[in-house]
Amino acid sequence: MGVDHVSMEAIASNPRKYLYPLWNRLSSGSYFPPPVKLVPIPKGDGKERMLGIPTIIDRVAQEVIKAELEVIVEPRFHPSSFGYRPHKSAHEALEQCAKNSWERWYVVDLDIKGFFDNIDHEKMMGILRKHTNKKHILLYCDRWLKTPMQDRVGGVQARMKGTPQGGVISPLLANLYLHEAFDQWISTTQPRIVFERYADDIVIHTRSMEQSHFILDKLKARLKSYSLELHPDKTKIVYCYRTARFHKEGKEIPVSFDFLGFTFKPRLCLKSNGEKFWGFRPAISKKSEKRILGELRKLKIHRWIYMNIHQVSQRLRAKVRGWLNYYGRFRKSELSWIFRHLNIRISKWARNKYKLKTYSKSYGWLKRMVKWYPNTSLHWEHGFTG
Repeated sequence: MGVDHVSMEAIASNPRKYLYPLWNRLSSGSYFPPPVKLVPIPKGDGKERMLGIPTIIDRVAQEVIKAELEVIVEPRFHPSSFGYRPHKSAHEALEQCAKNSWERWYVVDLDIKGFFDNIDHEKMMGILRKHTNKKHILLYCDRWLKTPMQDRVGGVQARMKGTPQGGVISPLLANLYLHEAFDQWISTTQPRIVFERYADDIVIHTRSMEQSHFILDKLKARLKSYSLELHPDKTKIVYCYRTARFHKEGKEIPVSFDFLGFTFKPRLCLKSNGEKFWGFRPAISKKSEKRILGELRKLKIHRWIYMNIHQVSQRLRAKVRGWLNYYGRFRKSELSWIFRHLNIRISKWARNKYKLKTYSKSYGWLKRMVKWYPNTSLHWEHGFTG
């Protein structure tokens, strides 16, 4: 819920009360969005990222304008832009990244410092005007960009730049901003360069260290003209070598990078005929592993003693399916560490549930369950039984 504390249930029970006034104000140009609610969410480095949560009514209004604007700008986006676009996925970006990392031996791994918080409003509106002259779209996008923020104690702050993460229209505006600031620029000035972009996560593939430095220097100047800055510690040039035999860069040059929750690095691969070879392939990153293990800890599965094993498995099923579907797309075997921890936690649950005296007895119970009822839990079905 946003700052108005109106729930989805309240709107569904009386849509005329909430949605008719919204339609009336939107169509007359008199709709002004309420402040967004600032909600902190933890980041992987221990810091917090602030999400701007609009009210549900405002989300409906944003969806209306977004649907109209998306029809106009979507056909103009670059094919290597994958984030928050219909019929595009993170897995497609990862597949393309793996292919390009095999063909080109260097990567410029970019990190834009506070991208969503630093979008220049004047430039954003200038970009919008290049794509549409519809007054209502321009009017409401301008108002959403300038929507004030309400902090945790109820104080309201004006927004001078940026677009709130959490808004419905924010990803589309962000894509449009980087379409001009990055996609169009690099396609025009460096047409032989290939890249993948998922929102503000960008990977550029180059053929040499010199070319990497050249692109990086040019890009810094380009982004600066759009009030953006590369993170000095997180932006790096990576050497995508396949085997130590061909390693020609110094040890100070990184040989791996993370993209969309996966780590790309040299890995031993198998051909269809069983022959082994070295490739530069993705698998779940340590950061993603750590986040998932943190989720498992927070669930406190060992305390679910009021459930039976089928209820426990059913409660976990959606999360397990999500992890398998996303991270299991590439080198599914790398998920064994996560599911080993899940099995340990299920063993602890059994120990509490059935008052088993030792861990070995509870683990023995788990092995019998896997043998007798292998379809009870989704990760057992996929062979993660250890």
